[in-house]
Amino acid sequence: MDNAKIYVTYKESILDPQGEAIKTALHRLNYENVKAVTVGKYFEIKIEDHGQNIEEQVRKMSDELLANINMETYRFEISRIEED
Repeated sequence: MDNAKIYVTYKESILDPQGEAIKTALHRLNYENVKAVTVGKYFEIKIEDHGQNIEEQVRKMSDELLANINMETYRFEISRIEED
């Protein structure tokens, strides 16, 4: 079995209003050294390996459902889960 960790964030050219609000709140709490905050989504998906290309499956899942490819970008890590 494989474990896919998928991280989705706004593209650099897209304003992140939630990140800006958090940065402003941190400044009010005297964390003036915070220069940027990015808010994103995190998914962890366990996938059984049936001889299919897991990376391609994760890429398609992300493109079709998990990320809005017009506004967001994603990256993922796949690791093997050792079964007993």
